[in-house]
Amino acid sequence: MPPRRGVRARPNGRFYAEMRAGGFRITLGTYNTPELAARAYDAAAWRFRRPRRDMNFPDVESLEEAEFLAPTPCLIDDEDRRRHHQVQRRIAIAEHDEELMRQWRAHFPNDVDNTDAFFADLRAHRRSNRRHRRASAEFELDNPNTTWADNEPRWDDIWTETTSDDE
Repeated sequence: MPPRRGVRARPNGRFYAEMRAGGFRITLGTYNTPELAARAYDAAAWRFRRPRRDMNFPDVESLEEAEFLAPTPCLIDDEDRRRHHQVQRRIAIAEHDEELMRQWRAHFPNDVDNTDAFFADLRAHRRSNRRHRRASAEFELDNPNTTWADNEPRWDDIWTETTSDDE
């Protein structure tokens, strides 16, 4: 069986479908076969306007067809129904957020550029600040007349990484 995108095997022999969107993992349900779980993933991928290369069945031509072919998850009791309703609500909210962000990027491309520049400047400022703190700590280490106490937390800045773009 070829690997299916967004599908995981469960120890009980069933298959779990999930999707990641906007930093969140969205549970799509548990299914009896990997093909059914993959169909559920594809229906969600269509709803999120994912490219066809991200889909398990690229021959599906539309969202309507994908939703028609996708099974409904097994809803056994009220708790399953509640969870399914909650997941559907989260998917709808995530879809709406992605659509609004797409519209915002289309209408305000300068804001996108300004946002990118802002975060690039912020990273540069943080890198500079880390370098300065480390240089100060190294200077105090070499200075025999240091005014820093032995338990000064600024000593930890000697170990600060200054080459990383993290933070």
